[in-house]
Amino acid sequence: MTGGNEVRILRAGDRAAVAWKNGGGVTREIAAWPEGASMADFGWRASLAEVAADGPFSAFPGVDRTLTLAEGAGMDLTVAGERRLVDERYAPQEFPGDAPTDCRLLGGPVVNFNVMYRRDRVRAQTAVVRGTLALAAAEGETLLVVALRGPAELESETGAGAGPRTGPGTGPGTGAAAGPVALGPYDAARISGPATCLLRTRGRAAVVRLAARPGR
Repeated sequence: MTGGNEVRILRAGDRAAVAWKNGGGVTREIAAWPEGASMADFGWRASLAEVAADGPFSAFPGVDRTLTLAEGAGMDLTVAGERRLVDERYAPQEFPGDAPTDCRLLGGPVVNFNVMYRRDRVRAQTAVVRGTLALAAAEGETLLVVALRGPAELESETGAGAGPRTGPGTGPGTGAAAGPVALGPYDAARISGPATCLLRTRGRAAVVRLAARPGR
C-alpha cells in the first residue's frame, strides 16, 4: 500500500478541518490510500469527525465503515431502517457506508474516529487497546495507530533505519527518530510493513490493520 519498513508520525495539529456540506460538522483526515486520494477514489480513509447537529450521514457506494465514539454522549443512528445505538466510547461499530443512515445526537456534539474502506479492494480491522502491545505489520500491510485518549508512545523494533519519521510540519527534520516517539491526543502513526513496533498507552489507542485484497 505504501513504501515498506517505514513508520510515519502524523500530528493532529497538521490536519485541516473540512466542513460538511450539510453544515452538521467537520472532518479532519488522518490518512488515506492512495495518498492524496479524493472522496471519490480512496481505497481506505481514516478521519476524525466532529458531529454538531442531527442529520443524515453521507452515502458512499461500495464502502464499509467502522465508527468509534471518542468524545461525547453518543448517537442514536438509524441504519437502513434499523436502530443502532452508539453510546459507548472506544467500542468500534461496523456498518455499510452505502446504507441510508440518520443520526440523532444523545446529548450534544460528539467526536468519532471513522475508518472507511472499499469492500471489494481492502480488508480492514479496527481495535481499541490500552497497556503495552507488540505490533507487527506484514509485507503489504499498513497499521494505523491513533491516540484517542491520553498520550501514547511508539517504539520501532525493526531497526534504526525504520525508526519513526515525522510528517510534514511536525518538527525539525524528517530523519528517523531515536528511541520511543510520544503521541499526543489524536496524533497518529502510519506503519508500513514489514515492520514491528511496541505501543504503550495508559489511555486508549485505536489500531487499524489494512491490506489490499488479493488481486487488487
